[in-house]
Amino acid sequence: MSTPEEIRRLALAMPGAEEADHHGIASFRVGGKIFCTLHVAQPRLMAKLSNEDQHNLVAAHPGVVEAVPGYWGRKGSTFIWHENADGALLALAIDLAWRNVAPKRLSATGRAS
Repeated sequence: MSTPEEIRRLALAMPGAEEADHHGIASFRVGGKIFCTLHVAQPRLMAKLSNEDQHNLVAAHPGVVEAVPGYWGRKGSTFIWHENADGALLALAIDLAWRNVAPKRLSATGRAS
């Protein structure tokens, strides 16, 4: 289980990441585009994954990772229930989401240390 503070630290450690409000929830953006959001009332993270990454994580972590229902889920938006997820899964999801959204010039630099 990871806390919202740990998730925020992971997201903001990504190159070029910024936090901004998105309809009352924290969103993390790179190049002005959201790569994940942090919901606190419902203990979940939404990560914008590729369809392949979404499929693989849902299959590997049933009950913890699930596609967002409807259109957004078909486009890769994925819920990760952070109260049931370990830090490694959350770090991986944030990294994959960042790479999926980041401008190519930044994503070539890799993950922040």
